[in-house]
Amino acid sequence: MPKEQSKILITGASSGIGLAIASCLIQCNYQVVALARNSSRIPTEVKNNNNFTFISVDFFDLDTLPSQLKSIQKKHNDINSVICCAGKGRFASIEEFSYSQIKELIDLNFTSQAFVVRAFLPRLKQQKNASIVFIGSEAALKGGKKGAIYSASKFALRGFAQAIREECSSSNIGVTIINPGMVNTPFFDQLDFSPGPDADNYIQTNDLANTIVFILESRQGTVFDEINLSPLKKVIDFKK
Repeated sequence: MPKEQSKILITGASSGIGLAIASCLIQCNYQVVALARNSSRIPTEVKNNNNFTFISVDFFDLDTLPSQLKSIQKKHNDINSVICCAGKGRFASIEEFSYSQIKELIDLNFTSQAFVVRAFLPRLKQQKNASIVFIGSEAALKGGKKGAIYSASKFALRGFAQAIREECSSSNIGVTIINPGMVNTPFFDQLDFSPGPDADNYIQTNDLANTIVFILESRQGTVFDEINLSPLKKVIDFKK
């Protein structure tokens, strides 16, 4: 299918990994439907691109999310790939989490993304060639200190991806989860740690964007089940 006829839905597309993927795809002549709470951090040149459509969606609000997704699906019933990037990080010992914080993190990182797939999967199954890509985390591979809830949300996403892959094995849908290590994004702005300062201490957002393009443009029938991306040297700086 020509790129200009390929319409990609991206969640969490207003900053970080999601914005990098959206920017890369529109430059590659894909049509992008970008979902996020607000567009204030999206550069003007991206907003004004004819291949870019922004729709305000609050992934924290699970009560209204199904109806919003249904409306988007009806308006954009030609979407043939979904990329789930929405998520956030919160790291602390389990007893330092409030009950509402536990629910909020699981709702955003996993449940809302499962809602997105639920809304668009029936239509994707009707496409000749479709992809679902989840942005997971190295925390989905191994739990770590102070990462219990974050890891749980990403383990859930990873298990979901594996199950959906089995469910879609008879359809023309490739399902991939990408598990990056620390990526140089605003993700760490509100956290008490960040990647080390050297270029080999982190992944760049364009590394993930280029991986997405590679997945989308690979031969139909080839599926990348799981991709783990890691910086060459894992160095963590703790903020004082």
